[in-house]
Amino acid sequence: MTWAIWITGLPGSGKSVIAAKVRKILAERAIAVKVLELDEVRKFITPKPSYSEQEREIVYASLVYMAKLLVDSGKPVIIDATANRRRYRGRARATIRNFAEVYVKCSLDTCMDRERGRKAKHAPAGIYKTAKTAGATVPGVNVQYEAPENPEVVVDSEKMSVDECAEKVVAFIIKQKWC
Repeated sequence: MTWAIWITGLPGSGKSVIAAKVRKILAERAIAVKVLELDEVRKFITPKPSYSEQEREIVYASLVYMAKLLVDSGKPVIIDATANRRRYRGRARATIRNFAEVYVKCSLDTCMDRERGRKAKHAPAGIYKTAKTAGATVPGVNVQYEAPENPEVVVDSEKMSVDECAEKVVAFIIKQKWC
């Protein structure tokens, strides 16, 4: 059975490391999963991103469509993306069968501390530093981050290790009989 989970949370909350760990745990069970990282997708769709609301609508709609195509073709998907508006994730819920949200709960202060030292492959560096510039649209700072109202899974990355967070996500997937 195929499925998609959307791992959402503020930049620096731990989404990418949790997604990578979930993929690794599932690979050890011979379950191949595709991780769609928004930052990688955004670089392809908008090489010089403005992070405007209009651009975000396009990028998130594209991300949802990619995930839908993968799920429809039999490939499980992890979407690794902040998605600061509930409507972005709501579009996925309405479009993709066997869909769930995973909310990575983490304080803004901790996210800012983590982001300063992060060396992500695709994520732009200094996200929170740019929040001080005119016209900045950093989720949780300059634009609202709308946390999920009813996520299927909540992990607290300040209180739980990456392994604990990933194990909780995998336990949900197994409980759903998605693998």
